[in-house]
Amino acid sequence: QIQLVESGGGSVQPGGSLKLSCEVSGFKPSNFYMAWFRQAPGKEREGVGMIYPGGYTTQYDDFLEGRFIMSQDDAKKMFYLQMRDLSPDDTATYYCAASPFWTRGGTWRSTTQFGYWGQGTQVTVSS
Repeated sequence: QIQLVESGGGSVQPGGSLKLSCEVSGFKPSNFYMAWFRQAPGKEREGVGMIYPGGYTTQYDDFLEGRFIMSQDDAKKMFYLQMRDLSPDDTATYYCAASPFWTRGGTWRSTTQFGYWGQGTQVTVSS
């Protein structure tokens, strides 16, 4: 059974860092398209980044300006999002998502590309 469980969220001051974790079961992260999304109150869920199967090729949203880095560990069955230099604009619920295949014509920014989702973890950035 495929499951994704996020953890690591919390409250942090502007300029701080957090590392989010996504524990997966039922598959190895490197065999799937793995992504992080986030959703702020009143806004649509937006893509943060994606790792292609194999674990080497990544896509990030431009707004991140290099502040976020994804990684994965097949042995631990974990998928990570390291975030630094956080600002209040980064406040959101963060979700990990996975898909074993790619929908032709799809985009990694689309929630419909991913069939498996975690429950989300809240990140709050405030002073």
